[in-house]
Amino acid sequence: MSTQEVLKNASTLASYNVLLQVMFRVLTFLLNAFTLRFVSKELIGVVNVRLTLLYSTLVFLSREAFRRACLSGVSGTNNSWRQVINLLWLTLPLGVLWAALLVCVWLWLLEVPDPLTVPYYGPAVVLFALSGVQELLAEPLWVLAQAHMFVRLKVVAESLAMIAKCSMTVVLVVFAHEWGLYIFSAAHLVYTGFLVLCYAVYFIRFLGSQEAAKKGFPLHRIGDLLPCRADGEPLVDWTLAWLTWSFFKQSFLKQILTEGERYVMTFLNVLSFGDQGVYDIVNNLGSMVARFIFLPIEESFYIFFAKVLERGRDVKSQKQEDVAVAAEVLECLLKLVLVVGLIISVFGYAYSHLALDIYGGSLLSSGTGPTLLRCYSFYVLLLAVNGVTECFVFAAMSQKEVDRYNLVMLALSVSFLFLSYMLTWWAGGVGFILANCLNMGLRILHSLFYIHRYFQSSQWKPLRGLFPSPLLLLALAVSAVVTVLSEGVFCCDSGWLLRLVHIAVGAACLLGVFVAVLLTETQLIQFVRTQLMPQYRKKHT
Repeated sequence: MSTQEVLKNASTLASYNVLLQVMFRVLTFLLNAFTLRFVSKELIGVVNVRLTLLYSTLVFLSREAFRRACLSGVSGTNNSWRQVINLLWLTLPLGVLWAALLVCVWLWLLEVPDPLTVPYYGPAVVLFALSGVQELLAEPLWVLAQAHMFVRLKVVAESLAMIAKCSMTVVLVVFAHEWGLYIFSAAHLVYTGFLVLCYAVYFIRFLGSQEAAKKGFPLHRIGDLLPCRADGEPLVDWTLAWLTWSFFKQSFLKQILTEGERYVMTFLNVLSFGDQGVYDIVNNLGSMVARFIFLPIEESFYIFFAKVLERGRDVKSQKQEDVAVAAEVLECLLKLVLVVGLIISVFGYAYSHLALDIYGGSLLSSGTGPTLLRCYSFYVLLLAVNGVTECFVFAAMSQKEVDRYNLVMLALSVSFLFLSYMLTWWAGGVGFILANCLNMGLRILHSLFYIHRYFQSSQWKPLRGLFPSPLLLLALAVSAVVTVLSEGVFCCDSGWLLRLVHIAVGAACLLGVFVAVLLTETQLIQFVRTQLMPQYRKKHT
């Protein structure tokens, strides 16, 4: 597959992933707004923080290292897929071990919620762990689909699963709200079950078909998806296994950095279950755009960089045309996420109070809710830049560099936990966001230094993508001042008419920012049109 084909497929994957994440977050957004009217904030806190942390910890530690290693291109040839499949099936026994350990911790070492306020906590812990193990059954199929750019499969599977989960949650919340945590446990089991079923049905129909033969798919029958030894080959590719081990050691640290505030809330009890519920709702609301755009771009273009660049080799020893494309894509991605992040930061500050008031009423808009969301809008900017820089760095690093970076991640993890604990006692939920900002900034600095050294001896300077045009910066600065003044005058206690005026002011400022982007960021506009928008890309190709 040529570099341009890889770029085209990665861009298509990013586009579909963005649409998928939009649907997911909108459904979750509406579901949270709906359930707030029927269940207590303590119940939401236990589900969205305690139980979701159990599930995410289990699946992340069980599969993340395998995903990164098996998609890195180290052993991605047709002759090695047998060994890759064997390696991927190790996620299942690993998941069972993690499930047993985590269930014991969640049941016997952590504070148990009041059964009158949050009923059926024990069975819910077991069911959430079971749902994580159930999802790991589809892991070899997921990696195969990602590696061969089956972009529509992921969209359809996760869409159906999410719709099934939301439907079951709504029905049970309305007609059986006394079931408590059983509602959310059953819905999560349905979600993971639908995922596994969709992937299994697709590959059962796909393997051995004319479409598979036309694409040159390396597997030919259902039995090839199960672990077995190929003649004349070791059971697994040990180079890939050692790379997996390197990523596995790193996955502990990355999980702490990713879910650090939930670990602090869960293990140190710095917030009550009700406050955890409010914080998590605000956190989900603030991260919607980050999950809409930044996470799909990071996942999709990690695959692109991993396939185009040769891991562990410097720029001069690689194909110069491939390096040129990678540098150009990295520059455009940095500019894209920076511009989006700046827009979110500017407008998020002036519209946080209004957004929370519309979404959850006084439960969210009073107290620290607006301050949390304003701080999170600035954190989104750091999330945006870090996602792109780290996806490039992880694709280009050698195994030794990955191992060295594990030490950096260890230092960041320790400092993050300490900062989270101290800042939370000082500033409440805002302290979590401040600690995240500090640690994310350090991760960005490390990645920027690596990228600078990587391209230092070449003619390409992709870090120029971090410098937007002066006109755009001016438009953002004017918008920040105008929208803050508008909030002070028109929002949010004087009725809907003045709220609409405040919204209109923001829309006019946002239009001005878009005009500045169109006039000054022509390379970025061309990249978005030709690579991230399917209808324009088809015309371009």
